[in-house]
Amino acid sequence: MLDRCQPIGLEAGCDEAGRGCLAGPVVAAAVILRPDFQHPLLRDSKQLDAAARAEARLLVEAEALAWAVAYVSAEQIDRINILQASILAMHLALDQLAVLPDFVAVDGNRFRPWKQVPFATQVKGDGRFRHIAAASILAKTHRDAHMAELDDRYPGYGWLHNKGYPTMGHRSAIALLGPTPEHRRSFRWQPLPVQGELFGG
Repeated sequence: MLDRCQPIGLEAGCDEAGRGCLAGPVVAAAVILRPDFQHPLLRDSKQLDAAARAEARLLVEAEALAWAVAYVSAEQIDRINILQASILAMHLALDQLAVLPDFVAVDGNRFRPWKQVPFATQVKGDGRFRHIAAASILAKTHRDAHMAELDDRYPGYGWLHNKGYPTMGHRSAIALLGPTPEHRRSFRWQPLPVQGELFGG
């Protein structure tokens, strides 16, 4: 794995989690690592099981030069759309960094300029760059913990296990119980064919 996109300067990696979910916030993380920092757990969070991700989260939070996590709610996702909400979450995470980076490396292919700091988008960057992998781990673990809390508040939707993703059980629970304030009302999905039927609009 590579440690940076640029040869010099402090570089932040950014990634988000929860973009494809039916419920809950989209969560983004920004991480600045030491250029020489390496560890076998620093890889795409999707390649780690839950226990390894939890261990990697503690590692990143202890060893990073700076890190931050930000949330954008389902209500705001509905207002501005999921792409803009994902970018906003990354901007908010970058805003919270204790150190201003010289460059930002973003997982994916879409971003908007932030504070006139140069940036590059990196398709599948969480599998190629350590700082983006670290950000993916923080975004995923913080969001999973948040969905576990929401599962206590809104039982019956299986969020402890499905994390808000559109599983058959989650879709069936919405049809049976109706939506919660944490559901993204602008999203539509199968097998329930009409968004308006699901949310009464």
